[in-house]
Amino acid sequence: MRVIHHLHELEPLAGRAVVTVGNFDGVHLAHQALLRRVVEEARPQRALAVAITFEPHPIKLLSPEHAPKLLTALGHKMELIAATGIDLLVVLPFTRELARQSPGEFVRHVLAHPLRASAVHVGPNFRFGYRQSGDTELLEELGNQAGFRVEVLPMLSARGERVSSTRIRELLAEGRMNKACRLLGRPHLLRGKIVAGLGVGHRHTVPTLNLAPVDEQLPKIGVYVTRTLLAGVPYDSVTNVGFKPTFGDHRLTVETFLLEFSGQVNEGEMTIEFLYRLRDEMKFQNPAILKVQIQEDARRSRKFFRMLERRRQLPHPARRS
Repeated sequence: MRVIHHLHELEPLAGRAVVTVGNFDGVHLAHQALLRRVVEEARPQRALAVAITFEPHPIKLLSPEHAPKLLTALGHKMELIAATGIDLLVVLPFTRELARQSPGEFVRHVLAHPLRASAVHVGPNFRFGYRQSGDTELLEELGNQAGFRVEVLPMLSARGERVSSTRIRELLAEGRMNKACRLLGRPHLLRGKIVAGLGVGHRHTVPTLNLAPVDEQLPKIGVYVTRTLLAGVPYDSVTNVGFKPTFGDHRLTVETFLLEFSGQVNEGEMTIEFLYRLRDEMKFQNPAILKVQIQEDARRSRKFFRMLERRRQLPHPARRS
C-alpha cells in the first residue's frame, strides 16, 4: 500500500479510482467491511482502491475539549488499512482551510479531479464539508454531477451491538473487553516504548515492564489477561492499568507481568493486547498480600490461555463428522 499525505504527491492517474472516506478510528468490523468493498469493486475494473483519512482527527482541531481518545494511533491504523488490500491511503492533514471547504469543493478538489473517482463508498453516518453540512444524500447528488456513483454501507451490528468507534470506546471505558474486541474484530492493543518504573515490583511483588504514556484509549482501571509482544514474539501476560494504590499515590501506569519469561528487558517497544478483564485494581494492606493476589491473577490467566488453546484445537464445526 502506498501512503501519501498531500494530493499534489499523486501523479495523474491513468485509470479511475474506487474511493472511501472516513476517520477509520479503530478500523473496526464496519470499517473493514467498507474497505474490503472498495477493494472488491476496484479489482475487476483494474481501478485504484483508495482510502482517504485525516490527521489529526477533525474534532481535535475544531473542538479539542470534546476530542475523543483514539482507538488506534496513525501507524497502527495504516497497518490495519493495508491489511484489507487498499492500494493507496491518502492521509490528508486536517487544517482549518480544509475544514472550511464546502461539500462541493471537497468533491471537486479531492474526489473528482485528482482521484478520478468512479465510485465512492461511505458509512451511513458520513458527513463532510464546512460544519459537516454534507450528508450521504448530498454526496449522491454531487456524485451524479461529477460522474461517480455513491454506495452507502448499512449500519453493521455484531450480536446486537452497533459497530462504531464511539460504542467501542464506551465498552473499553466500562472494562467490557469481550464485546469491545468483538466489534473491533481483534483484541484492543496499546503500543509504545518500555520505560523504567519505580522498581516496586522488582522489590516487593513481581518484575513488570512499564509502558510509556500513550494517547490512545485505555481500558477501565483494573487487571487484565493480556498478550504482550516483544520484538514480535508473543508472551502470555497479566497487565495492570492503574495507580498502584498499595504503594501510595502514583500516576496512572500500564505495567505488564510476563508469565513465562526469564531475562532482562530494559528498552525497546512492546505491544499489549487486552483479552479479558480479571478484576478491579485494589489497595492491599501490604505488598505481601498483593503478591499473593498477583499469583492468583497469574493462575487465572494461565487457565484462560489453556482454555483458549483448547478452543483452537477443536475441529471446525463444518468439518466435524
